[in-house]
Amino acid sequence: MSFTTCLIVMLGGALGTLARYLIAIAALPISRHLPWGTVLINIAGSFLIAFFGTLTVAHGRYPVSENLRLFVMIGICGGFTTFSSFSLQTLDLLRGGAFGRAAVNVVASVLLCVLAAGIGHIVAARLNGGAVQIAQTVIEEEG
Repeated sequence: MSFTTCLIVMLGGALGTLARYLIAIAALPISRHLPWGTVLINIAGSFLIAFFGTLTVAHGRYPVSENLRLFVMIGICGGFTTFSSFSLQTLDLLRGGAFGRAAVNVVASVLLCVLAAGIGHIVAARLNGGAVQIAQTVIEEEG
């Protein structure tokens, strides 16, 4: 780990966080009963990390530097996805007695995000000559 790598991840995180904020604000009108902004952000982030990870593996058609992978997968995706917000919002729904809405939030978030990651992987694998690998290093899986 170098200082440059830390800066790269930090800059990606800042961009991901800004994108998360802007999408959450834009989704406020549809988020009266469920935190749809968070759900949409988690779906998009799940798609992006799987798509980019699969598309850019070192032995594929579209390899990129490890620093670019860290920028996108750890930085942008790490700053963008909002699992901590999802957890807090679900707890808030439960504490407010909205058990059905909390269940919908959990099921929609988990199933749709895993589905989005799968679709992202499949699309990128086809573009990348059938690649099956997503993460090249353990740290990429932490994004």
